Amino acid sequence: MIGTSRAEYLFIRICIFGLHYLAPFCIFYSVYAVVVHGSKSVLFRLPFVVEVYAAAESLFFLLIYLPYHYYLQRDAVHPPAPSKREREVLFNLCTDNVTEPEMYFRKWFEGANISDIKKENVKEWYAWAFFNRGGPPGDDDVELEEYVSASEKLLERPFEAGRGKAKALRLTLDRVHMLHRSLIWYSIIAMIDTITFVTLRYHGFRFYRTPLSQFFRLFPLRGHTLLTAYRSPAKYTSYWYRPHTSSTKLPVIFIHGIGIGLHPYTGFLSELNSTSSSKKDPNDQIGVLAIEIMPISSRICHHALSRQEMCDEISAIISHHFPDQKFVLASHSYGTVVSTHLLKSPLASQIGPMFLMDPVCILLHLPDVAYNFTRRKPKRANEYQLYYFASMDMGVAHTLGRCFFWNENMLWKKDVVRRKITISLGGRDIIVNSEAVRRYWSAPVKGYEKTLMPKDYANGSVKDAVLVDLDEVGGSEELRTNEEAVMNHGDGDESEYEEWRGSGTEVVWFDDLDHAQVFDNTSTRQNVIRKIQKYCEDG
Repeated sequence: MIGTSRAEYLFIRICIFGLHYLAPFCIFYSVYAVVVHGSKSVLFRLPFVVEVYAAAESLFFLLIYLPYHYYLQRDAVHPPAPSKREREVLFNLCTDNVTEPEMYFRKWFEGANISDIKKENVKEWYAWAFFNRGGPPGDDDVELEEYVSASEKLLERPFEAGRGKAKALRLTLDRVHMLHRSLIWYSIIAMIDTITFVTLRYHGFRFYRTPLSQFFRLFPLRGHTLLTAYRSPAKYTSYWYRPHTSSTKLPVIFIHGIGIGLHPYTGFLSELNSTSSSKKDPNDQIGVLAIEIMPISSRICHHALSRQEMCDEISAIISHHFPDQKFVLASHSYGTVVSTHLLKSPLASQIGPMFLMDPVCILLHLPDVAYNFTRRKPKRANEYQLYYFASMDMGVAHTLGRCFFWNENMLWKKDVVRRKITISLGGRDIIVNSEAVRRYWSAPVKGYEKTLMPKDYANGSVKDAVLVDLDEVGGSEELRTNEEAVMNHGDGDESEYEEWRGSGTEVVWFDDLDHAQVFDNTSTRQNVIRKIQKYCEDG
């Protein structure tokens, strides 16, 4: 993620302007050239090569983008709704962990005034959130009324009867918003893909391709798939693998986030052995297996796999390389959602320690991730980068708008009891509510999930409750148990009160980092790598 300086702002706006308006210009010129072709009135012609490109860009927009844009608006195939008991448990977990009730509802209703959010609006939203459906209340109206009443206690005010003009954010029911990408952009992606291939091959990774029958179903085409003899046991999932030779350490499985594939992570992946004591010992190398998820990697390809399909494909890959062997599971951003799915699959018994970077799966009921990624109007350079190059990509937009079911993507602390799991967060993250996640993950587990607010606040009797603030309580034993620790890092150096031990649930905090910037700086990257290596060594 880029910064927020004026120079970066101008740079990103110029890039977006050039890439976005190239297609309209090409269409305009192509129409002009066709209409006046052969006429003596032609006053201006571009070189032939440029005209050919303009024609190709125009055809790509009209024959590929527009039909595909329409195709991706199809209704989502929602998973079955949770049982009544599961819905009640989930609802209570969510309402017990709401930091600012009024802002919570306003953001879920796309910034509407609280007075515009009325009872029928809330029911409509809850029908989507807990019943995986749209439409008016039916047989579930009594249960929806109970949720509305509980919400009124949380908000400390009743919702007006009827329907207001507020519109709920319902990702899998709303229109999928996306923007066109030019052929130049996809050419850049192809070039970056080639650089990634060369870089990872240089560092000892092997590329495992999908079946060649999939070759023409992914754009831009990946020429290097024809150069490898290794084939993935999965139909849709390719990956990179550096062989595991150590008999005493665990291998690492890595799952990337939304963006341009594995390119931003090449330094991280190549350095996982670089600082270990076994760097020069070929028989003591930590194996690394990096999964590729094409629908979130700026490609035109198949739609995102369902939870079960993704777990099955990764399970087949892991069984091929690490049958019955434990491994360290590391993931970033969207990849933490896939990690959550794996943790709830039969593969869970093989998952050892976990390291989640910029996790979007924790406190996913808060509106920040959905609102910041899909609805926020960009103002700063990093927000424009996120908006155009991630949120508005066709594959990403469809993945989040038709294949992202929040209630099956959430990770609660109760799901990782007695596990070694560390999360790393940036204090300036523009996607995740990192402060709320930090406090939630750092507070002690007391048999329930009410960690963001006092118990009375969850019942609506305390008006100005605050989050559990570790900075205010200092080294309190109550909050700093032998299973939780918090670290603060500015430029990546260890703080003077660093407590990370590699056991239980822990947090690594980078005060000055934005989303994904942990991979950009050598010191912060090495900070994370050392901890993952410790997990590999200790198991």
